[in-house]
Amino acid sequence: MAVPLLDLKLQYAQIKEQVEDALIRVSSSQALILGAETARLEEQLAAYTGCTYALGVSSGTDALLMALMALDIQPGDEVIIPTYSFFATAGVVARLNAIPVLVDADPVSFNINPKHIESAITPRTKAIMPVHLYGQCADMDAILAIGTAHGIPVIEDGAQALGTVYKDGRPAGSMGLMGCFSFYPTKNLGAFGDAGLITTNDKDLYIKLKQMRNHGMEPRYYHKFVGGNFRIDEIQSAVLNVKFPHLDTWHQGRRRNAVLYTELFTESGLATGTGVTEFSADNKVLLPAMVYADSPYPNTHIFNQYIIRVQRRNALRAYLTEQGIGSEIYYPVPFHKQECFTYLNLNDAQFPVADCCANDSLALPIFPELREEQIREVVRAIAEFERTVSANHTMECSHCTCMKG
Repeated sequence: MAVPLLDLKLQYAQIKEQVEDALIRVSSSQALILGAETARLEEQLAAYTGCTYALGVSSGTDALLMALMALDIQPGDEVIIPTYSFFATAGVVARLNAIPVLVDADPVSFNINPKHIESAITPRTKAIMPVHLYGQCADMDAILAIGTAHGIPVIEDGAQALGTVYKDGRPAGSMGLMGCFSFYPTKNLGAFGDAGLITTNDKDLYIKLKQMRNHGMEPRYYHKFVGGNFRIDEIQSAVLNVKFPHLDTWHQGRRRNAVLYTELFTESGLATGTGVTEFSADNKVLLPAMVYADSPYPNTHIFNQYIIRVQRRNALRAYLTEQGIGSEIYYPVPFHKQECFTYLNLNDAQFPVADCCANDSLALPIFPELREEQIREVVRAIAEFERTVSANHTMECSHCTCMKG
C-alpha cells in the first residue's frame, strides 16, 4: 500500500470551491497586495496567537530577517540559536553579517536546550532565537528567564508552530518580543506559495515592522530607514483565510494520527511509550513526546512533523521507499557541520544531541487525511524491517549515549 509523506491534493479537495471563489474574488478586485484579505488575515491571526498585532509578510524566512532588522542587529553582533533546525534560522543571522552562536538540542523535544544558553551569552549577544521545532514549543519559561536576566530580547521562530500552545496556555508567538511564522505549503496552515507572519505586543515595533515591510516607506516615497519588499501577496492571504477556519480540525487530525502511531508502535513491541531517549531491546523506535507532562492544553504539540529516532535510519528509509512509503530526514546536517559555517570553527563535541538527531531521526507521514490503514502499514513495514533486517545486525548506534543528558 502506497503511503505518501504528504498529499496536499486531499486537503485541497475539501476546500476547492471556496479557494477558487477566493482567487476569483481577488482577481476581480485587482487589489493584489496588502488589501482587505490581508487585513482580515492579520486580524484573525493576531487573535489566534493572543497577540495585539500580526503582520503578513512574504515568507517565514523574511519574518525572521525582519525581526532581526527591527532590533538593528549589526555586523559582529551575536544571536543565539539552536544548531538543529531548518537553515533559515541560521541563514538570516549570517545575512546580516552577524554571528550565529549555536547551542545543542534538548534530548526529548529536539528544541534548543536552555541549559546551554546562558554559557553562550557574551557582551555581543543581541538576541536569543529559539525554534518551536516540529510543532512543539521550546522551554520558554527557562529561555525567557535567561533573556530577562541579561536584558536580551527573545524572538520565537514559530515557523512550524502556528497553533501550538505552551504548557501554561500561552500560544506560540505570544511569549517573546516577536514571533515569526511560515505559511510554506507543507505547514499545517499552508499558502499557495511563500508567505509568513510576524506577531508582537509592542506597538512601536509593529509600526517599524509595518514600514519595513514596504521598503521602510512612510509616507509614500519617504524613507526613514532601509527596509525591503517583504509584502504578502493578496492571493496568499485569501487562500489562508479560506484554510484558517479548518486549522484546529487539521491539528486534531495530526494529533489523532500521532496517538495511533504511539499505540501501534507500543503494541508491536518496538517502543514502550513516548519521550524515551535511549535505545534498548524494548525501545528500537524512539517516539516523540506528545505534550508537556504537566500541560492540560490539547494543542501543546501540533505535529507539523512526526519524528521518530531509529538505529540504521538510512537502511530503514531505503526499505520504506521500496515499500512505497514516504519519509524524510529533518535535518541531516546541523548548522555546526554546514560548509558555509566552517568559519565558526566549532567542535562536534559541543553538540552531541544534535548529532544524534541528525543521524537517527526520520519523519513519518502525519498529515490529517491519512487513513488508519495507511498508518498501520507504516508501522507494519517498520516492524518487518526490524525483524528481517535489523535481526542480522548487532551494531549499536555510537551516538545514543549522548541522549542520557
